[in-house]
Amino acid sequence: MFIALKITFWLFLFVVIYAYIGYGILLFILIKLKRLLSGDKDILVKVNDYMPDVTLFVTAFNEKDFVSMKIKNSYELDYPKEKIKFIWITDGSNDGTPDLLKKYPEVSVYHEDARRGKIMAMNRGLQFVKTPITIFSDANTLLGKDSVNRIVALFANPKTGCVSGEKRIMTSEAESAAGAGEGIYWKYESKLKQWDSELYSVVGAAGELFAVRTELMHEVEPDTLLDDFIISLRIAMKGYTIQYDPEAYAMETSSANVKEELKRKIRIAAGGIQSVVRLRALLNIFKYRTLSFQYISHRVLRWTLAPLGLLLIFLSNFALAIHAGILSLSFYPVLFGLQMLFYISALTGWYLQSKRIKVKALFVPYYFFIMNYAVYLGFLRYIKGKQSVNWERAKRAS
Repeated sequence: MFIALKITFWLFLFVVIYAYIGYGILLFILIKLKRLLSGDKDILVKVNDYMPDVTLFVTAFNEKDFVSMKIKNSYELDYPKEKIKFIWITDGSNDGTPDLLKKYPEVSVYHEDARRGKIMAMNRGLQFVKTPITIFSDANTLLGKDSVNRIVALFANPKTGCVSGEKRIMTSEAESAAGAGEGIYWKYESKLKQWDSELYSVVGAAGELFAVRTELMHEVEPDTLLDDFIISLRIAMKGYTIQYDPEAYAMETSSANVKEELKRKIRIAAGGIQSVVRLRALLNIFKYRTLSFQYISHRVLRWTLAPLGLLLIFLSNFALAIHAGILSLSFYPVLFGLQMLFYISALTGWYLQSKRIKVKALFVPYYFFIMNYAVYLGFLRYIKGKQSVNWERAKRAS
């Protein structure tokens, strides 16, 4: 029994450390070796004469408050105006979004009264795209002025099938735990995506801003929860790569509070489990090699073994600490004490957040806890089939 506890503890400790920190370190080393062997010190986006027509594709449900902001931002993008087509799919919207969009003659608006979810709107809208590149973006995000230029430049490489932009969280000094934690998380994710892209391919695109070769885009199952993730990785499984440019970015405010962020994370977790099931062929590292290695390391572990591991580490560490003497200063009791301190910090952060008291030192443990807690809730939703495909935007900070 004692041996089994030790094996459980060390095995899952390795999994958790590898999933959240170790993979990043390994990726950094692999990138350094690749640069050394290839002689390349820096990987830069090269702007060239490849400037095809593109479609800026937006699916919107009751986004009236963001229409004017989004359209103004779209018109200001630094790309030949005659080469950008604007398509909005507004299915189910009943707040006047379609009527407001009709005031802009350059925008093609396609609307159906029935609300059947974002993925159904995307599937329906594909028939209206006539350009070789389709760029997907959310209605409530602002794109960097040079984003389209930088995305298109990466498609000059015929092996590129999808390009992911960067999601940037707009934060302030008085930011909430949700916002600060989310911002830190996305900065770390951005760096991992840069290295993933340089090694071989990013493992999944960000729905706030990503682009595909239109000819590679096919309809996705109508109950799909993470359309951007499924679409991009299915393209990668065809032998193309997903590239990433942090200077092609979409900006949005953070979630209004942790309750709203938790709602979003639960949906993502349920979609993550669904994606692992639907993309199970990608677990075959002998067939997909580097892509499988990146996918398992960066995504699968975070949606499966790592959250489970946190619970098993806590329980096995508690049992080992009891065995060694819970009040002693030996290894297992001390480590259990550090775990307790971490979770107490997370719960304290939750309590202070509810009282609108902000302590920055507690933002990271709080967000990390919420992120993994959401996986458990998301798993239950997926198993019960209770996660709706109809998108419900989390309230954002003002």
